[in-house]
Amino acid sequence: MFPQKLTDSRAFEIAQAMLGGFNRHYGLFRATSAAAKGRFERADWHGQQRAQRERIEFYDARVDEAIAMLEQRFQTSSLPMDVWQQVKLHYIGLLIDHHQPELAETFFNSVCTRVLHHGYFHNDFIFVRPAVSTEYIENEEPAAKPTYRAYYPTPANLRETMRRVVTNFQLDLEFEDLGRDVDWVLSAVRKELGNFRWRTNFQIQVLSSLFYRNKGAYLVGKIINGFTETPFALPILHREAPGKQGPALLYIDAMLFGEDDLLMLFSFARAYFMVDMEVPSAFVAFLRSMMPRKPRAEIYSAIGLQKHGKNLFYRDFLYHLRHSSDKFRIAPGIKGMVMLVFDLPSYPFVFKLIKDFFPAQKETTRELIQSKYLLVKQHDRVGRMADTLEYSNVAFPRHRFEDELVAELKHFCPSLLEIKGDDLVLKHVYIERRMVPLNIYLQEATPAQMEHAVLEYGNAIKDLLAANIFPGDMLWKNFGVTRHGKVVFYDYDEIEYMTDCNFRHVPQPRNEEEEMSGEIWYRVGPRDVFPETFGPFLLGHPGVRELFMRHHADLLDADYWQQHKLRIQAGHVHDVFPYDPHKRFAYTAGQNKHPHVDGAALIAASHHDLPVQ
Repeated sequence: MFPQKLTDSRAFEIAQAMLGGFNRHYGLFRATSAAAKGRFERADWHGQQRAQRERIEFYDARVDEAIAMLEQRFQTSSLPMDVWQQVKLHYIGLLIDHHQPELAETFFNSVCTRVLHHGYFHNDFIFVRPAVSTEYIENEEPAAKPTYRAYYPTPANLRETMRRVVTNFQLDLEFEDLGRDVDWVLSAVRKELGNFRWRTNFQIQVLSSLFYRNKGAYLVGKIINGFTETPFALPILHREAPGKQGPALLYIDAMLFGEDDLLMLFSFARAYFMVDMEVPSAFVAFLRSMMPRKPRAEIYSAIGLQKHGKNLFYRDFLYHLRHSSDKFRIAPGIKGMVMLVFDLPSYPFVFKLIKDFFPAQKETTRELIQSKYLLVKQHDRVGRMADTLEYSNVAFPRHRFEDELVAELKHFCPSLLEIKGDDLVLKHVYIERRMVPLNIYLQEATPAQMEHAVLEYGNAIKDLLAANIFPGDMLWKNFGVTRHGKVVFYDYDEIEYMTDCNFRHVPQPRNEEEEMSGEIWYRVGPRDVFPETFGPFLLGHPGVRELFMRHHADLLDADYWQQHKLRIQAGHVHDVFPYDPHKRFAYTAGQNKHPHVDGAALIAASHHDLPVQ
């Protein structure tokens, strides 16, 4: 045993070193996020995509660095457990005035669970619950930006205030016509709020950093009037100068209102935002005030802090297990050939394991499937691919599993299963948001729902195509319908980059024997795709076929796919909007006109100078 004084000294040094590792990580994370502004101003869309991928890899790289450093300096793998108990206590003390204590706790967990044996994963050594409050943390330095800015317009200066809301972000590009944009914004506010009373506390609160993703910058805030809070977001986009002469110009494309629009913007099926934050918990609290139904875990993930989101998700999951009694079961629907899927009826997620063996027609490996899931994690998901949480060595209570499910696990995934006493341990599992499988949805749909689902299915494939993703297996069962009616893809074992595929027409038969053959008589390469052959697999239902051919017949044409492939290869980055086209302002479609109702009408329609009610 180490002497007590030496133990305390070494524990404090280890705690300092671990926090130094986290501070390095967050410094790099924040610098990359802050640099998104410059990439947006330069229209460096490929650079934005690279930064997105690289930022996701930062966390594991910094954890590896911290582990190596600790072992070199302190030989941590051989330290007694009482030292680790002291390390945690010292670490808590170091977090008292920290601006990202919750993230630092997650980093501590990641390092600690890699250094220590799994038998030590309990409260004494890791943060199962947060030890430091994140309430009301602010950067008190004089030059620091506040979490959000508050503007207090009067009826007389509302229009000018809205201009200031936008220009305070100091984007290094000119707006095409900011006065016009502000008129459209005020028109949208008028339509959303109706004939309202202007209360004495009327204000506009706006988060102090823009949110960058894909080709857009999003201004996020809320309008407060009396006891009513109206969340909103303004997408700011580029328009190339006529004839590509001179720098691009900026314009506001739409105004999104309310929780549902914000939920779509911050969806689990979209890539993580780049946003510069000194105090992430304050940003999350502001966003949660606008989206109270969205779990904090998903908000952290949406702003790029997916490792802490994963930590919070697991805490929420354990809490749910303690307050429920239903059992895990085999998920409803058609069983997959590659993944074993189960769920807990009371919990809105599914659990997916890669099987130990696959049918002969599935020429794949566990490593290849894992690489596909990693591709999706690092790619722009354009609202059409569900994000996944990946866990290792997760312990579940055995008694909560139906016997039929345990039998399936033992048969298909024995290498991933371990039963220890009362625990059932899964060595590797993916977790995704639960959706209604599209094939089941279509069986139960009304005619209007069926048309919407088929339209959405085709739009989902076209959005994936725009993001350079070929889904591979496009059967209805591999897509799900979200609560908002969006169709999302969730089966990734056959996805490819579209630019790696060769889209071909089926050759014309050269003779009667080939024409009558029931077998494929022409040469097919490993990456060859024949879109016209999709029909027999997808369009057996006559009603579905009629709707599909009306809206998406082009998906059966190889030329359609090949043209998009060539554009992507030429460097084009497609626009994929996280909101419905009808929400876009009319002028963004090239109609250079002013709104039907301008800011003056908004003021005229309100009754002001009344006390708050």
